[in-house]
Amino acid sequence: MISSAQNPRVQHIRALQSRAKERRQANAFVAEGVRLAEEVLAAGWKVKQGFYTAELEPRGMELVSAFKDAGAEMDEVTDNVMEAVSDTKTPAGLLLEIERQAVPLAAGPDLVVILDRVNDPGNVGTLLRSAAAAGAHAAVLAPGCVDPFAPKVLRGGMGAQLRLPVLELDWQAIRAFLEQHGLHALLAEANIGRPFDEVDLTRKLAFIVGGEANGPSPDARGLGAEAIQIRMPGQIESLNAATAGSLLLFEAVRQRRPK
Repeated sequence: MISSAQNPRVQHIRALQSRAKERRQANAFVAEGVRLAEEVLAAGWKVKQGFYTAELEPRGMELVSAFKDAGAEMDEVTDNVMEAVSDTKTPAGLLLEIERQAVPLAAGPDLVVILDRVNDPGNVGTLLRSAAAAGAHAAVLAPGCVDPFAPKVLRGGMGAQLRLPVLELDWQAIRAFLEQHGLHALLAEANIGRPFDEVDLTRKLAFIVGGEANGPSPDARGLGAEAIQIRMPGQIESLNAATAGSLLLFEAVRQRRPK
């Protein structure tokens, strides 16, 4: 049992939890809780190590056994150690270090969402979850977005990152990606462009969704994308990025539904 918060493995997990640079250098991230652990197991991602507490429910202990059988180093820790490594106020009793891997991009992607300076973890997580639920083929994170494998983003996405290709690209690479796959870019704007539900969304397309604080970046506008808007008859200036992106994605799902 690990009982000291000064243990090197504990310190390593704390660094992964708190710093994107550490996650990128280690090519790893941390997932907490039974629900996310079940997603990890189902998606077949490699668990490098894990911590659990004595009070972990039977459902969680079954996961501990499964990860041990797969070769992961799983150790019981004291409550104070779990509190030291957890990113939540109430630790769930199970924490995993997972090796990051690339989810393969499907051939001929025809529905993609591009996140433009979306730096709120909850918004990014929810957008990734909506993209996965809508059957999008990829989510592209442009410069200025939060790390898609940060703890709060993982919780917001509920494991969407494990099944959805998530690409972090600069704008030059994004332009090349759009051209390579023949994707028509649609830029979500406030009070500019045609209403999104009057636009043909059955084409091969990529939605560009920016953070609501500053609107689209100059780089996003520089792509020459078609502007679209979400009509808001109420007295609200804008929707948050997660809500706007979800509306766009599921309107595309509606239009593509077999008739």
